[in-house]
Amino acid sequence: MTGGSAPGDRPARTAGPARAEGPARADGAPWAEFGRQLRSLRRAAGLTQLQLGLRVGYHHSAVSKLEAGLREPPVGLVRRLDAVLETGGELAALAAAPREVPRPGRFPADPALFAPLPGADAPAGQGAPDARMWPARLPAEGLACPLHGTAGCAVPDPGELPVLLGGPHPAGGAAPAWGADDGPAVAETELLHGLTAVLACLIREAFRHEGRVTAVEGLLRALARWAGEVNSAGRLPYGQLRLGAQYAQVAGRLRMERGQVGVAMAWFGHGLRWADAVRDASARATLLSDMCTLVRLDGDPSLMLGYAQGIGAVDARRRWMATLSDLYQARGHALAGDTAACRHHITLARRGFARLGAQDHLEAPWMAGPEGAMRVDSAIGGALRDLAVATGDRAAARRAVDATARSRAQVPPQMRSARLLLTLRLADSWACAGDPGAAVALASEALPEAVRSRESMVTAELRGLHSRLTGQWADLPEVRAYRERLLDAGE
Repeated sequence: MTGGSAPGDRPARTAGPARAEGPARADGAPWAEFGRQLRSLRRAAGLTQLQLGLRVGYHHSAVSKLEAGLREPPVGLVRRLDAVLETGGELAALAAAPREVPRPGRFPADPALFAPLPGADAPAGQGAPDARMWPARLPAEGLACPLHGTAGCAVPDPGELPVLLGGPHPAGGAAPAWGADDGPAVAETELLHGLTAVLACLIREAFRHEGRVTAVEGLLRALARWAGEVNSAGRLPYGQLRLGAQYAQVAGRLRMERGQVGVAMAWFGHGLRWADAVRDASARATLLSDMCTLVRLDGDPSLMLGYAQGIGAVDARRRWMATLSDLYQARGHALAGDTAACRHHITLARRGFARLGAQDHLEAPWMAGPEGAMRVDSAIGGALRDLAVATGDRAAARRAVDATARSRAQVPPQMRSARLLLTLRLADSWACAGDPGAAVALASEALPEAVRSRESMVTAELRGLHSRLTGQWADLPEVRAYRERLLDAGE
């Protein structure tokens, strides 16, 4: 994951070295547990399938298929079912939990995994990533080898990947001849290493240059075609699906930054299915955390809580997942105005972070050391600020000031987007705490860059700050001056 992210904002990098596993369910239908619970909740509410279908806007046959565990429930439908049945996000949590998947091996995956992908086809000629950023080995910063599950694997020279990096873009024209069955096995391994290195370069560049979203999506489409070809030959495309989940996560984040919620959620959904197919628990947890961020931006605390609980359900043995789950649950409860639950999960998150061990840091290097502390404080500051907005509790706002200030002070210089976001959040926390002068003083230095930013989270922070300042203190001289500077920056 690039700079500018934090748990509860734009979370975790794609997970690092990890065991590719996850709990399985005994029932043959992949959504059987969800279906059983839906049926139980519907009957408890005294509704027939027809009545429930009418209330959520779906045909009763769709409800029947869901209850039989034969259909994956769309995100929007899960939200409506939770609302109609008043479950408090219970169905969203079930939808986010791991499902039964095949064990990695020689057996092919369900062909439905390679269904049409979201987004638009990328034009030809996107070109190569900056050669100066090309790693000699796979970095230990969240991108592990999709075959070996470790960092440090050697990567081929970019010149050895001319189809990917030099010629026409893989998304346009004929598909490159990747992973042919009659080719040597080492070619597939080296190509997967090379594509992981490409993704490392794109992650570093994607949040600074326009057009990288099309590069990521174009490579992802070509990678999915390759996976489909390997699968149709009767072999599970293990490395391709693991790498595809990482690419899908980056594609979803890029779309989310641009405010394209539907496409972002579709990419995250594909990434989850690919991660499940190869039991990549770490990828599932980080994808769910991205989905938490997406629904938080949409202002849906119950769905966010469902996904947040799903993170913790991926693997209870991994403390970093439990900590991440608590951070997002704190933010979800804050949005809902539940002070006690928010504080409870903040306490659990701090305790969990302090207990992270070497294996946690290996799998989630972005949660280690000062960087990890910065991200935890950022998430906690965001939760406390949201709680202050929801409840008017100025004591919570002052605690948000403390946590956000600590996080902002630890942001490295190269993480400009993170510093901008935290500056706006700190200003908003001061406004929630009843000090518009401190809010204006902080915000003024960031206004020009914030107005130019196209990132949806920065825009959301600026919008919230503006609402607080102009809603309560519009007549104050410093607030009027702030509004004039905002107009000047917009021009």
